[in-house]
Amino acid sequence: MKAVKLMDYNISDKSLAPEGYKRIDWADAKMPVLKAVRERFKKEKTLRNRRIGCCLHVTTETANLMRTLRAGGAEVALCASNPLSTQDDVTAALASENIGVFACRGDSRKEYYANMNQVIARRPEILIDDGADLISTVHKKRLTGIMGGTEETTTGVIRLKQMERDKVLRFPIIAVNDSLTKHLFDNRYGTGQSTIDGILRATNILISGSNFVVAGYGWCGRGLAMRAKGMGAQVIVTEVDSVKALEARMDGYTVLPMSEAAKIGDVFVTVTGDINVIRKEHMLKMKDGTVIANSGHFDVEIDKPALKKISRKKRLIRKSCEEHTLKNSRRIYLLAEGRLVNLAAAEGHPAMVMDMSFANQALAVEYILDHQDLENRVYCLPVELDQEIASMKLKSMGIKIDKLTPEQRRYLSSWEMGT
Repeated sequence: MKAVKLMDYNISDKSLAPEGYKRIDWADAKMPVLKAVRERFKKEKTLRNRRIGCCLHVTTETANLMRTLRAGGAEVALCASNPLSTQDDVTAALASENIGVFACRGDSRKEYYANMNQVIARRPEILIDDGADLISTVHKKRLTGIMGGTEETTTGVIRLKQMERDKVLRFPIIAVNDSLTKHLFDNRYGTGQSTIDGILRATNILISGSNFVVAGYGWCGRGLAMRAKGMGAQVIVTEVDSVKALEARMDGYTVLPMSEAAKIGDVFVTVTGDINVIRKEHMLKMKDGTVIANSGHFDVEIDKPALKKISRKKRLIRKSCEEHTLKNSRRIYLLAEGRLVNLAAAEGHPAMVMDMSFANQALAVEYILDHQDLENRVYCLPVELDQEIASMKLKSMGIKIDKLTPEQRRYLSSWEMGT
């Protein structure tokens, strides 16, 4: 697909837009909760004349969030949170709708930040971030007039909570990732499925019968381990947290240190959010033909400089699959340059799960506008909004659930239970 370079709201190749429209509409049909929020926003003009700056993966699902914010009356500008996750037909479609989008698949680091600066130049009042790059950059520039921001990922929330602890956070943040209807579904089921999808597109290997190593047993790791096990893999979990390691074992997985897993694994995927999880000493122990990939936000979990040093040659053997022949003559296959394999080698999370995540994002923006007295801290959305989103999702799936009777409510609210 021809790359799209954007300057302001113009694109050089509008021929990509029709394909983008079709794919955006396909995703929209799978996002009924976000659509319901959009219809209300459109009716109430909830975001009238507000400027919103976004740094997100430029996908079909994100496009529907942009449309929702626009329907509410907002002026929206979007840049990519990862240069390999951008879908160029989506950028073309959004730009054709006069939504400011600044992204191109494969952007260099310099272009990545130049695009971010295009968003910042529009002096946004509210930020929507994925990884906290936009928010941290705004802090460095000491931009004023920002009412608050939202954060999509575990990695970003960790960074922002540290900023709060260091007392450098300059405006309130809604940790959308911490909403139950986000991380219990997006992180677990979305990451699990889309990571497997990315691995299969990049390699076409057989998962069944393999030793599949999952580094990190947070919600993303749980989802990935579940999907790999369901496809017939022998799943091995590596962890640094004793409680999570115990949970992985109780869930039926083998738990090993990476130094031991490195000797027997066939496929390795990092989902920790930390640096150098797979290092030189691990790669030198790996079998010939080992596949390594990352599904954490930044491309730092696999020590790529170390891999380069111990390799005597490399070649791109398949799209998104780079063969490294080590000095010991063994071959290691690095997927998607160590970036998010589910987005760089596939299309990211299915729209059905992003429906809830982006409904949370839209409602978080509304919450900031309705609560302008928030302190410069990291907040969760109220549990009532979680319940509302879950109820809307169930309704869209044709699922009904029970309700407490008045008698049951009285019983649960009494301290004299059992009498």
